Order: sequence, then C-alpha cells, then structure tokens
Amino acid sequence: MFIEISDIKKSYGTGENLFYALKGVSFGVEKGEMVVLLGPSGSGKSTLLNIIGGIDTLDSGRVGIDGMYIENMGEKERIAYRRKNLGYIFQSYNLIPNLTVKENIEVGAYLSKNHLNIDEIIEILGLKKHENKIPAQLSGGQQQRTSIGRAIIKNPNLLLCDEPTGALDSDTSKQILELIEKIKDTYNTSVIMVTHNENIAKMADKIIRLKDGSIISIEENKNKIKASELEL
Repeated sequence: MFIEISDIKKSYGTGENLFYALKGVSFGVEKGEMVVLLGPSGSGKSTLLNIIGGIDTLDSGRVGIDGMYIENMGEKERIAYRRKNLGYIFQSYNLIPNLTVKENIEVGAYLSKNHLNIDEIIEILGLKKHENKIPAQLSGGQQQRTSIGRAIIKNPNLLLCDEPTGALDSDTSKQILELIEKIKDTYNTSVIMVTHNENIAKMADKIIRLKDGSIISIEENKNKIKASELEL
C-alpha cells in the first residue's frame, strides 16, 4: 500500500470543551489512485487532509507515505516530507500577487530537486497565453489552474485537494477536475480530494464517506466516469 492511514485519532480542547474531530480513521491509497473524502461540514474531512499533509498533528495512529511515517518526525523532518511528497490545491488560490503565472508556478519548482518541465506544465494547464499575466489579470479558473501548476510542478507523490472547485462555476469546475484527472493519469500521481459534492465522487477510484469524525463506508468505485462526463 503506497499510503497507509491507520487508526488516526484527533481531538481539540480539554475537559468539557473536548471535541473529537477524528475517531479512529483507517484506509489505504494505492499509487496513482484517486480517493475522494465525502461528507458534510464537520465530518473531519479537512482535518484528516491536514494530518496527512503534515500541517496538523495527530493524537494517535499512523500516517505513512511510501514507508515514511510522519508521527515519528520532528518539525524539520515534516517540512522535508511535505516538500518531497506533497502538492496542495485549496479552494483559495493563495497566489503571490506581484508574480506572473509562470513565476508563481516556478515557486513550486524551487522546492524540488526533481521538478517537472515548467513549459510542459503551462501547456497542459492551458495557460501559455497567460503566462506573463499577474493574478489580478486572470479569471478564477485561470488562477486555480495556476495554483494547480504550482502544486504539481515539483512532481509530488501525492496531490491533496481541499474543495478545489468550491469557488468556481460548474463549467470551470469541470475543467479543473479534468486537469486533476489528466495530471493523475500522466504522472501516476495519487490524489486525495475533499468534497461535499456527490457527483465529483463519481470520478474517483475509491469513495470514503465520513460523518462525525468516523468513516461510515469505503466504496471501490467500479462504475467510475471521466471528469468530462460529470454533471455538476
């Protein structure tokens, strides 16, 4: 198993204010597999993603990527782990406003010794005509494409997507999902995507449903459809 998630527990607060965000979550992800975490707000999806990404810590359990276990790491090791293994795509684009599209993507390349070809990525993202524009000159979809470029340029083993289409209209959302699918297929990148949209889950290899910090089902999607065929 490329990614191992074993009995993760996470709580916040103390005493009467103690809240369990995750209550013993376990699953695995194969190399090149797309997994969707599906559930309502407060189900623990984003907390789980942040723990896998080494942004948040866990109370107990194990998180392993390709034999590296983050619960045993110090802060410097977690930073190196994130740089080597992970790419992030969030609902907010977090672009650097005074840098061009190409320069924003290059920021991700600086974090990796094994980064992909930037011109190839810009071409895949359909941003060639916009590579010298700054974020203020771009549409929301173009900004999200740029943020995807920044995430994938460093050639991550795992792409973490937290509601990547949440701020976009349906047509642009479909285009972004097609890009994520293309990146997965082109580079054999594993993808974990958080969403509350049942339709988006139809493009995943595996669908994991969460509620109140627990997994209520894990479904191998035998009727997976292409992102281009989704109804959003």
